[in-house]
Amino acid sequence: MNERRFTEILLAWYDRYGRSDLPWRQTDDPYRIWVSEIILQQTRVKQGTDYYLRFMERFPCVKALAEATEDEVLRLWQGLGYYSRARNLHAAAKAIAKRGTFPTTYDEVRALRGVGDYTAAAICSFAYGMPHAVVDGNVYRVIARYFGVDCPIDTTAGKKLFAEMARRLLDESRPAACNSAIMDFGALVCTPSSPVCRQCPLSGTCVAWAAQSVGRLPVKSKRTPVTRRYIAYYLLHDRNRLLLRRRSGPDIWRGLYEPPAAEYDHPPTEAEMLDSLHTIAPSSQVLLTDTPIRMQHDLTHRRLILAFYKVHCTTLPHLVDFLSVEICDLNDYALPKPILQAAQKFGFLT
Repeated sequence: MNERRFTEILLAWYDRYGRSDLPWRQTDDPYRIWVSEIILQQTRVKQGTDYYLRFMERFPCVKALAEATEDEVLRLWQGLGYYSRARNLHAAAKAIAKRGTFPTTYDEVRALRGVGDYTAAAICSFAYGMPHAVVDGNVYRVIARYFGVDCPIDTTAGKKLFAEMARRLLDESRPAACNSAIMDFGALVCTPSSPVCRQCPLSGTCVAWAAQSVGRLPVKSKRTPVTRRYIAYYLLHDRNRLLLRRRSGPDIWRGLYEPPAAEYDHPPTEAEMLDSLHTIAPSSQVLLTDTPIRMQHDLTHRRLILAFYKVHCTTLPHLVDFLSVEICDLNDYALPKPILQAAQKFGFLT
């Protein structure tokens, strides 16, 4: 099948089955489209929709977002992960507000903090109708399987090849619909696992389907090893107040709040974690009031092995950089997702 016919079939499929009802597809406002694209990076549509709606309610325009504090933005982002997205979004909003208008060219949009080639192409095609093809994981998968492309997608040559193929497949008279079509097709039909090939309107001419190589494509040249970090958190409280600090530096969760912690370069024993607790709060009368909570939290290329202790203190210790936060005000502080979950399980939050 030629490339034009491929695109025609995708557009016909999208017109019938595409997710045109998504809220960010009901507007050509570049601000709203930009926010949706940043939220949807590394996020499933179902989860991202709720965050998008809350963001639009609280920050209906770029000026409102620019004038917010970073703490406020991070609180609204709480639980979504990849918090650098929120910090970049906030910084870019300030730059746009200072400029006075949202950028209107591809290069200007691409220059915004946190915006890469894919996001710039999405904004420009959806907001301005510009003929820029998006290339995300769904696009890689559909093109690799249909055309039988085994060039690794994580190499310079592979990225260049797929970008050029996506450009050729784009119907420049309907760039927004064309981009939405191939992304939705990858999300709903040509999925990473268990694709519905037997119902696929392209299966008759799909190279991977004919060669029974659907599960092998797309190809990656290498896998980044997953590193493990072992952290024990101590939720020190006196029934009314809890100790928290705001994370700084380049590490994960910068700008979010966390309780006192001890990190280990090996799987710690219970005795080691209790020793760390008494080092943190040596002069306070402490009592472990609940069974420790243990959980695993996976990030890109990192696995966090976490233990949480609920510790009642007769008197809260004075720790450098830590705030004594009223438990009733805890919702005002943005917490990383696993810490938020532990606080809920321990009854600090409902």
